[in-house]
Amino acid sequence: MNRLTISTLSLLFSRTDEEAMWRVKMHDDHREFARLVGRWEEPIRRLCARMTGDPHRGEDLKQETFARLFVKRKDYEPTGRFSTYLWRIALNLCHDELRRQERRREFVRDGAEANGDGEAEECAADTPGPDARAAELEEGELVRQALLQLPEMYRAVLVLRHYQDLKLAKIAEILEIPEGTVNSRMAEALARLSRILEPQLNGKRVPTTRPDRPVKPNEAFVL
Repeated sequence: MNRLTISTLSLLFSRTDEEAMWRVKMHDDHREFARLVGRWEEPIRRLCARMTGDPHRGEDLKQETFARLFVKRKDYEPTGRFSTYLWRIALNLCHDELRRQERRREFVRDGAEANGDGEAEECAADTPGPDARAAELEEGELVRQALLQLPEMYRAVLVLRHYQDLKLAKIAEILEIPEGTVNSRMAEALARLSRILEPQLNGKRVPTTRPDRPVKPNEAFVL
């Protein structure tokens, strides 16, 4: 009996993510789903926080990702890796959130222009208070803000490569684009990031890394 129990537990914990998700799809296996959440919730939270620039929204989007995964579990087909399927769900939710953010900004800008407040708001935004100025002195914060200025397609490849440490081939699979396109987007993303950061780093060198190599912590800034 004990031998059978140990064997069963060994089988449970040796299942691949694909096998676990198949059980979720076919049998509504909540235990396997909880195991998948436990393994993937932190990487997904980091991805969503980096894409949106908001840790709180990143937490919300993480929860939405797993809620979507379970609601759509019957649509899952094990034709590729489970991780690719999950990254796509999270990125699609981030895409929707970024579109909503842009619409809200446009609404605020339109309202400010209609009220003649645009110039005042712009001036206020350009003169942060002491706490904000102190935060901006931190290079990590500068990089985070610079990342948010990149178009979404460049931000996505940088986040997946430098924060999630995924290979270019994996990123190509997730984004459903050729690996060469990932490579060119990465190079352009790093070049744009450098142009944004150079004036703010007081002459420090901005690393021009190869797209296939993550920036190291001891380089001029940390991604």
